[in-house]
Amino acid sequence: MNQEVKDLDPVETQEWLDSLDSVLTNEGEERGKFLLTQLTERMRRDGSQLPFSITTPHRNTIPVSHEARMPGDVYMERKIRSLIRWNAMAMVMRANRSNSGIGGHISSFMSSATLYDVGFNYFFRAPKDDFEGDLIYFQGHSAPGIYARSFLEGRLTEEQLDNFRQEVDGKGISSYPHPWLMPEYWQFPTVSMGLGPIQAIYQARVMKYLDSREQKEIKDRKIWCFMGDGECDEPESLGAISLAGRENYDNLIFVVNCNLQRLDGPVRGNGRIMKELEGVFRGAGWNVIKVVWGRHWDPLFEKDTKGLMQKRMDEAVDGEYQNYKASGGAYTREHFFGADPELKKMVDDLSDEDIYGLNRGGHDPYKVYAAYHEAVHNANGRPTVILAHTVKGYGTGDDGEAKNDTHSVKSLEMETLKKFRDRFGIPLNDKQLEDVPFYKPEDDSPEMRYMHRAREALNGFVPSRRADFEALKVPALDDKTYAAMLQGSKGREISSTMAFVRILTGLTKDKEMGHRVVPIVPDEARTFGMEGMFRQLGIYAAKGQKYKPEDSGQIMYYKEDKKGQMLEEGITEAGAMSAWMAAATSYSNHNYTLVPFYIYYSMFGFQRIGDLAWAAGDLQARGFMVGGTAGRTTLNGEGLQHQDGHSHLQAATIPNCHTYDPTYSYELAVIIQDGMRRMYEAKENCFYYITVMNENYVHPEMPDREGIAEQIIKGMYLLKEGGKAKQKVQLLGSGTILCEVEKAAELLKADWGVEADVWSATSFNELRRDALQVERHNFLNPETEPKKAFITQQLEGREGPVIAATDYMKLYADQVRAWVPSDYKVLGTDGFGRSDTREKLRYFFEVDRYFVVVAALKALADRGELPVKTVSDAMAKYGIDANKSDPLYC
Repeated sequence: MNQEVKDLDPVETQEWLDSLDSVLTNEGEERGKFLLTQLTERMRRDGSQLPFSITTPHRNTIPVSHEARMPGDVYMERKIRSLIRWNAMAMVMRANRSNSGIGGHISSFMSSATLYDVGFNYFFRAPKDDFEGDLIYFQGHSAPGIYARSFLEGRLTEEQLDNFRQEVDGKGISSYPHPWLMPEYWQFPTVSMGLGPIQAIYQARVMKYLDSREQKEIKDRKIWCFMGDGECDEPESLGAISLAGRENYDNLIFVVNCNLQRLDGPVRGNGRIMKELEGVFRGAGWNVIKVVWGRHWDPLFEKDTKGLMQKRMDEAVDGEYQNYKASGGAYTREHFFGADPELKKMVDDLSDEDIYGLNRGGHDPYKVYAAYHEAVHNANGRPTVILAHTVKGYGTGDDGEAKNDTHSVKSLEMETLKKFRDRFGIPLNDKQLEDVPFYKPEDDSPEMRYMHRAREALNGFVPSRRADFEALKVPALDDKTYAAMLQGSKGREISSTMAFVRILTGLTKDKEMGHRVVPIVPDEARTFGMEGMFRQLGIYAAKGQKYKPEDSGQIMYYKEDKKGQMLEEGITEAGAMSAWMAAATSYSNHNYTLVPFYIYYSMFGFQRIGDLAWAAGDLQARGFMVGGTAGRTTLNGEGLQHQDGHSHLQAATIPNCHTYDPTYSYELAVIIQDGMRRMYEAKENCFYYITVMNENYVHPEMPDREGIAEQIIKGMYLLKEGGKAKQKVQLLGSGTILCEVEKAAELLKADWGVEADVWSATSFNELRRDALQVERHNFLNPETEPKKAFITQQLEGREGPVIAATDYMKLYADQVRAWVPSDYKVLGTDGFGRSDTREKLRYFFEVDRYFVVVAALKALADRGELPVKTVSDAMAKYGIDANKSDPLYC
C-alpha cells in the first residue's frame, strides 16, 4: 500500500480537483483520461517515479450512472431463478436420500445462480443458421443448477433428475459436465479445476485462427468461462491469461465467482482475492470489471461523503467478509460498521435484518447485467474478466451459508428447508416438503412463457452440443501422400520422425483437405525437422509479422503470418495441448472440421498434461498426438527427465485413445491413413497417440503380403520368417528396439544355430484391448464357440518361446502375457533414464540385441532344448556381466 503523503497545500489541491471535476462535467471522461495521461508523461520525462497501482478500491468498477439498464421483468426472473435454486437443491437431496453417498453439490450453484441466470436470459446465444452460437464453459460443481433450468425448459425429465449421478442404467444424468456421457448436451468437461480456463483461452485462439485463415467467420461469437476464485490457484487457470491479453482476444469473457471460499475454507482469509485477481488480470492486459456490491449498498455510498465506508471496505479481509454473512446482521453492525463511530451512525436507521440484506454484487441481477453488457459491447479489443462477489451456499441458512464446510453440504434440515422455501417463495406446504419434490409450473404459466421467450430471442436452448459432422474424404493408402513412405527409404538412413514430417507435409498439400491440417508444436519444431513448414505454411500470428526475422536470408526462415497454418505455442505443453483440443473439437464447436497433429517430446506429453489428455477423451477430440524422440534409450544424451519409457502405458488409460509405436515409415503411413479414415470418414469417437524416434536407420519397403496393413492396425504382423531348425524362437519388437530384435535374430542363427521369426508389434495396447474384448465375449457367451485373441491367432502354432523387447517399461509388453500361447519373456526399460550413447543405454537397460539373444537362449534352456551352459557362454561372448547394476534401482 502506498505511504500517505502530507498535503502541504490543501487549497492548491482543491483547485486541481475542481479543475478535474470541471473537465469531467463539461468535456467528459475521455478528455479527463487524456489530460491525466499527458500529466503522467510529463512527469516521467524527467525520470519522476509516480505512485503505481493496478488495483482499485473494493467497490464496483461500473458507477451507478454508467450502468446499462436491464430490460426484463426482474420479479419474474427472480421467480424463475428461485425455482431453479429449489430444483437444483431438491435433485441433490433426493439423490442422496435414495442412495446415501451418491454426492452432489448445492453450495457452488447457490452462489452463482444469478450469474448464470442473467446470462441465460440475455446473453448466451445458441447456434442459428450460419451463426454458430456462443461457447460456455460452465463451472463443474454448478451442474445441478444447469440441469434444474433444463428441467423447467422441458429438456430434461423428472425421471432424469431423479437419476442424478446414477447413469449405469441409461436413465441418469452425469455428475458434472461430460460430453462423452451427454454428447448432445454438454460442450466441455470442466470439473477438473483449472482446465476450463486454459481451454477457453486456446478456444478463443483457435476461433481467431479460423477467422484469420478465412475458414470460419467468427462474427461476434463469445466464449464465456465460469470459474471459482479458489480455482484460480490452479496453475492452468491463470497460466495463459497473458496470451489472451497480448493477442487481444475480445471474444473471451471470464466470470470468476468470488465467493471467497475453497472446498475447505477461505481462499485468502488474510487478504482479498478480488484485489489479487484484479491486479493479475489487469497486468495481463484484460478489462477487469468488479461486481462487488449490490444495489442496496448504493444509498450508503451516496451518504459516504468522507470515504469512511470505502476505507473500511478496503481494510477488511476476506475472512471477515465471510464471517459477516455467516454471523448475521448484528455481527456485521458491530464488527464492520462499528469499527468507526461515524460509520456506525450511517446504519442507525437500518435493522439487523436490513444490514444482513445488504447484498453482494454477484447476487444482484441489475449489477450483473450491467457488467455483462459492458463485457459484450465495450471490450475495446481486449478479453474481459468479471470478478463477482458472492456468498457460497447463498440461501442455505444455518446449514451452509458462508460456512467453511458448505461445499460438502448435500442436504438441508427440515427447518432450514422451510426457511429456504419461504425465502424463495416456493409454493409447497410443510407436508409436501417432507418429500422434497421437484416443482415445475404449468407449461402455459407466465413463468414458463417468459423463460421460453427469453431463449427464443437467443436462438434456442443452451447448453447444447453438435455431435455429428460432415464426413471428410481422406487420401487413400495408395495416394501419393503415402506412396514414398510405403516404398521405404531406398537404402538411406532416416528417422521415423522424418518419415512423419514427410507424411504431414504431403497431407498439407492435399487439394481436398490440406487446408484443414493443423500442425502444432509447443517449441523446438526444428528438433523434429519441421522448420521447412515455417515458410511453406507460415506460423499463425494474430497480428502478423511486424519485424524482419534474423534468418530471413535462409530458405527455411521463421515466417509469422496472420493466415499461417502452423501453431507454434512456445514453451507450454499445457497451452499446446489446449490448442490441439480446440482444433480437435472444431467439428463440434465451429461446424468446421480441422485435422490437428500435435508433435512434442513424448516425455512431456501424458506425464505432464495427463488431465488434459483425459479431458480430450471426454471431449470426443479427433486428431493425432505424436510423441517425438520417444523411448527410454533413443534420446540418448538428455538424461533422466527427458527419456520416456512409459507414455504408452499412460496413454492406455484413456479408453478412446489408440496408441502405436511404429518402427518403419510404411507402418506409420498405414496407421495415420487408417486413423484419418476412422476419425473423419467413419466418424469414430477416438484420437491417436503415435510415438516416433530420432534414430536414423534404413526403412524397408512394405512387405507385399495380403493383410499386412490390417495386421499393422491390429497390433502385430510377421516381419521376417525364420527357417527350419531344431531350436526356434519368436521375437517381438517395436519402435527402434525392433532393429535390435532383427539383429538378435541374425546373431541367434550365426552364433547358435537358432532360427527366429521376427514380429513387429506396433501396439501392445491395441493387442490387449482386442484380447479383453474377446475374453469378455467368451465370458458372457459360454455356450458359443470361444473366440481367440488376435495375438493368440498370430502366435498359435509357431515354434518356440516368445521374447518381446521394447524401449518401454516391461509392463507395456507384459500386459498381453495371458494370451501368448507359449512361454513368454519380456525385456523393457524400467528405471530412470540417463545420458550416454544408445549402445551403452541399451546395455544398461538390458534391451540390446545381445540381451535379446541371451533371453531367447535362456527360454530355450528353461524348456530343456539347450544346455544351460549355452546361456553362460553367450553372456561371456557378448560381455554381459551377471553382477551389473539393476537399472530399476540404480
